[in-house]
Amino acid sequence: MNFFTITRGDLDGFFGLMVDNLIQLLVLSALCLGVCGFPLGFITAVVLPGAAVSLLVGNIFYAWQAWKLGQKTNRTDVTAIPYGINTVSLFAFVFFVMFPTYQATGNYVAAWKAGLLVSFISGCIEVIGSFVAAKIRLYTPRAALLSALAGIAITFISMDFLLRTFERPIIAFIPLGVILLQYFGKVRFPFGIPGGLTSVVLGILLSYLSSFWGDPIYQPGAIENGLQTIGFYFPQLSISPLFETLTYANIKAYFSVILPMGIFNVIGSLQNIESAEASGDSFDTKTSLLVNGLGTLAGTAFGSPFPTTIYIGHPGWKALGAKHSYSVLSGIFMTVVSLFGLMGLIQALIPVEAGMAIVLWIGIVITSQAFQAIPRHHSPAVVVGLLPAFAGWAVLIIQNVFIFLDGKLQTTLQELGVKQTIHFSLSDIPPHLTFLPYALSGVLSLSQGFLITSMVWSAMVVFILEREWKKAALWAGVAAILSAIGWIHSYELQGNAILNRFTEFASWDFPIAYLSLATLFLLVQFLGPKEKQAK
Repeated sequence: MNFFTITRGDLDGFFGLMVDNLIQLLVLSALCLGVCGFPLGFITAVVLPGAAVSLLVGNIFYAWQAWKLGQKTNRTDVTAIPYGINTVSLFAFVFFVMFPTYQATGNYVAAWKAGLLVSFISGCIEVIGSFVAAKIRLYTPRAALLSALAGIAITFISMDFLLRTFERPIIAFIPLGVILLQYFGKVRFPFGIPGGLTSVVLGILLSYLSSFWGDPIYQPGAIENGLQTIGFYFPQLSISPLFETLTYANIKAYFSVILPMGIFNVIGSLQNIESAEASGDSFDTKTSLLVNGLGTLAGTAFGSPFPTTIYIGHPGWKALGAKHSYSVLSGIFMTVVSLFGLMGLIQALIPVEAGMAIVLWIGIVITSQAFQAIPRHHSPAVVVGLLPAFAGWAVLIIQNVFIFLDGKLQTTLQELGVKQTIHFSLSDIPPHLTFLPYALSGVLSLSQGFLITSMVWSAMVVFILEREWKKAALWAGVAAILSAIGWIHSYELQGNAILNRFTEFASWDFPIAYLSLATLFLLVQFLGPKEKQAK
């Protein structure tokens, strides 16, 4: 297959990845503008062109990597690893680094520089991690790697877009139906039109018609406002601002955010590589992770404070029939959009509702793969591995409700002329209120480092199923260490912010609990029956 060959599956994959990447850029633009005080001109001229550099570097490489694998194995069905802005790091860096800096200084440039710092260190962790990740992958059960991804897919991807679908069913049901018909029902549409393209076009059409039933998607003047930012914005080298803020004091101040996010990126990318192999495409772990880190560093060097990552979703793109060219198309498209200031116009023309059916379907396929690509008797381990992600999702909902209510309270107090400072904060709620339908401290503890927690518990269950008690005890011991230093379960509430407590010794509770669990497994090893369970 020629490197520049574009198949129908590539077009479908392109629409899906394009919508996903557009959503990330739209979200980061809105957060920089509304939370960190960035002027629209600065976002358009500096941040987005920098992000385009990282997106182009990564997408072109992963497309080439897939094409080379196809050449080497004489296959035409190799799918490139999807790649884009890291959603979790995006929110973490904005709310825990850039926003506090902006609050303290009132200077958006200082907030941007702080973002560059944490993105740079995160990229360095990704690069270093590429040299050790293969060992982690070797000793971690597949169920443990895939269940964590499935947890993210079913909560942060599928549930988010499913709720949006049921929020506007008249618009969203038909595009979703098209996707389900083509990719689950294998229905072919007239003239060979790709299902992804059909879904997006119908979504746009229904969005335009939404005003007729009183729920308009398109707002007056949106296109005119989008046209105002059109121009050419060449990426600006930002090495000097980065080194101005690259000090030990700043690194120490943000280390509790940098380290968990860096580890999260490495582990998440590692899981996605495992997901690709489970789908039949085996890519070199070290090279894939190394380029991922270099992509983040390239974007940071040109002004983007947001790291990139190997995306969740490879089995979904593969099921679409995407090969390698969908990645090339996505990288080129996002570069053109960013360099020519087209983001505002794209946002006005293609609402999220028009393209979210593809992304929802991707989440469904990823979750399905976690059960299909493992031994059947390991399924309970996948279920256990899903649970921490639900805690992470629940905490995000709870936190956003408190932030909204606090904002409404501040507005009301200003209108009443009240001078006293009063806040509606998550940190004011006792963790063990009996009337709550959930254990607040439990939800918060399980949510912190949930990606790693998912791996640990899923791996323990796998080895319990296999009656390999020493290995189960080893994973419990690893969890004891991670909880002791605050990589998992450790948090601190400051107002409505939930901060990770990375420290020399975060708490006694979880290390003792995990060590007790490890002791229990070892007792079974030495005192229990010696035979392995028959399969």
